[in-house]
Amino acid sequence: MIYLDNHATTRIDPRVLEAMLPWLTDHYGNAGSVTHEMGREARAAVEEARTTFAATIGAEPREVVFTSGATESANLAILGAASRARDRGLGHVVTLETEHRAVLDPVEHLERTGVQVTRVAVAGHDGVDDPPGLVRPDAVAAALRPDTFLVSVLLANNEVGVVQDVPAIARVIREHGALLHVDCAQAIGRIPVAVDALGADLASFSGHKCHGPKGAGALYVRRRGRAARLDPLVYGGGQERGLRSGTLDVPAIVGLAAAARRATEALGTEPPRLRALRDRLWSRLRSATSGITLNGPPLDAVDAAGMPVRLVNNLNVRVSGVDGQTLLATLADAGLAVSSGSACASETPRPSHVLLALGLTEDEARASLRFGLSRFTTEAEIDHAADLIAAGVARLRAL
Repeated sequence: MIYLDNHATTRIDPRVLEAMLPWLTDHYGNAGSVTHEMGREARAAVEEARTTFAATIGAEPREVVFTSGATESANLAILGAASRARDRGLGHVVTLETEHRAVLDPVEHLERTGVQVTRVAVAGHDGVDDPPGLVRPDAVAAALRPDTFLVSVLLANNEVGVVQDVPAIARVIREHGALLHVDCAQAIGRIPVAVDALGADLASFSGHKCHGPKGAGALYVRRRGRAARLDPLVYGGGQERGLRSGTLDVPAIVGLAAAARRATEALGTEPPRLRALRDRLWSRLRSATSGITLNGPPLDAVDAAGMPVRLVNNLNVRVSGVDGQTLLATLADAGLAVSSGSACASETPRPSHVLLALGLTEDEARASLRFGLSRFTTEAEIDHAADLIAAGVARLRAL
């Protein structure tokens, strides 16, 4: 199997697994049982992991809350902030049309309880000024109201790879006084992530997106300066400073920190390699398959600071003249793992809301393929994948 679905999940790095194994076998104490040595060892491992993870995102250890993943982190950020805001008479949230379901679904829940929501549109494929998928900071500023308590923005989109100018968005939000939550799940290891540079008050992370374990994540909660205040969603033993009760998953936490550290250390070498592989895949697909079109920003688009507007490991294309689901099944049978969009939205038959927001028709969205590359992707796999896609498209068109 050639695995090019790394936006859905990544293979755990063997070095990360090695760091986790002792806490799955010999050192199995509960980090809350500090009356004996095994419990104290587990607690020390958690705190060391907290320090390590905090360093990778430029935070203080006390600002890191461990969770089960980015979905729980986003829910805690959004619903926890809403609970506090309700006491202050605030009831408006701003987000983007292209957010992950981990943000859109809790926002929709708030909407059913009476909170008002503004979903800001992004640039589409028919635009001439901005790359598709990008939102202008002034559009976010125009959506703010006196009762806005939270803005949630996805730093790097998991479908079309667009990287938002979060620092510019943060500046207009800071003047208003609302909190900024940034979904950083796809960003670690692909672009630099520093919470102060982003201007984030809250930021969510997931281990399995950067070669760590599934079921491990973190929420950054600003404690310095203008501190972010949240109410918990889960009550029990008061772990994680009362924000996330429950027995700590020590092996997963250790793995999350190890994965984030290694991903950050590889920022100097890995992104250029991934960009070259991604561009090679696109070049081979265009030369071997007619009627193939890029979804999202141009691969070479950069912002004013010269940073890529698109994740270097992301490619999203649509293929005319074929049924997308049939093509996916054909490719899976041939040994190629790709997807048509977010894994968290695959349980529903609807086309990608991200691609629809960019102006694609439902048929075009359904005929799209998303590729996510990783540190384990090889040039040989890219070449073979392009050949499989060209053959699959040709076979379906012939039918």
